[in-house]
Amino acid sequence: MNIHEYQAKELLAKFGVGIPAGIPAMTPEEAAAAARQLPGPLYVVKAQIHAGGRGKGKFAELGPDAKGGVRLAKSVEEVEQNAREMLGNTLVTIQTGPAGKQVNRLYVTDGVDIAREYYLSMLVDRKSGRVAIIASTEGGMDIEEVAHSTPEKITTITIDPAQGFQPHHGRAVAFALQLKGDLNKQAQAVSRELYEAFVALDCAMLEINPLVETKDGKLLVLDTKMSFDSNALYRHPDVAALRDETEEDPMEIEASKHDLAYIKLDGDIGCMVNGAGLAMATMDIIKLNGAFPANFLDVGGGASKEKVTSAFKIILSDPAVKGILVNIFGGIMRCDTIAEGIVAAAREVHLSVPLVVRLEGTNVELGNQILQNSGLPIVSASDLGDAAKKIVAEVKKAA
Repeated sequence: MNIHEYQAKELLAKFGVGIPAGIPAMTPEEAAAAARQLPGPLYVVKAQIHAGGRGKGKFAELGPDAKGGVRLAKSVEEVEQNAREMLGNTLVTIQTGPAGKQVNRLYVTDGVDIAREYYLSMLVDRKSGRVAIIASTEGGMDIEEVAHSTPEKITTITIDPAQGFQPHHGRAVAFALQLKGDLNKQAQAVSRELYEAFVALDCAMLEINPLVETKDGKLLVLDTKMSFDSNALYRHPDVAALRDETEEDPMEIEASKHDLAYIKLDGDIGCMVNGAGLAMATMDIIKLNGAFPANFLDVGGGASKEKVTSAFKIILSDPAVKGILVNIFGGIMRCDTIAEGIVAAAREVHLSVPLVVRLEGTNVELGNQILQNSGLPIVSASDLGDAAKKIVAEVKKAA
């Protein structure tokens, strides 16, 4: 689960992390009121969407010459004017894709006199089984480009979760950022505070870009992104309450209500599979046959008929879907249960796109019999390769 920048900063402040003063706003009037509460005379008006690249982004409705999603303002009146231009309009960034995201919230912060910018992030390194701290002197930039062009400017420090954050980890971060004196001590402290927040909140990723050195010698978090392990949200009802469903795909929200693992993709062949590995293989073989998957959908190992029906409806609710491939290996999941769910859903939604089904495993004969006797135009496949070829051919034939 992702949250907005202002929410992440409020959480980090509870752990002692230094952040500039800022107030969220939902209307132009609230933005002006927020600016009046800040010291000024320089303010920053920041669009709050779950995507990076806001400063370089463009508002689709305002034309190519309009300012981006992060704007400086020198008066309360200018703050309000920027808020009127931004709220309700669609911000397109490198991470949103051409569709962009509508801006429904703003964050008005106090301006900061910046001397230098740094990059600092934390994530779970699954290869080492540790929390990895990534530090770089090249803050405020596209870290992927830095990693590609100048990888020597990026330092990775791993922390054994059994050992926890130790003083030498803080010193390593400060050394990587090339800080000395009091700034060195501040870097050690902020890295410890960020690690404590990361672990306590069950974060999946915490990115500070940039971490800035102000002209009066302070380290402040100027921008941050924070995401959480969804499996641990039951431990953090206060964090779960921060979820903004307007930032999420409606189909992914619906899938979460039925405990389905669903991610929308850009292709036109819908996939329903049991097991994450098999789902990945299914998507790969669709691409191998010259088409693209419209989604990742894992119904899990013990899905009911109702769960399968819900999964089928979610796939069909995507207007981009031109065909569906169902690939089920019945271990815990029985093939006849899958078949009953497919038939029920197809009848309810009046199936209008090609459907190819490959079943294997427990009660496979019964499952195939249910499909054959349904009276629906369902194409059976003998194996995964056969299924992929058939659905791609069916979609091309229907085009």
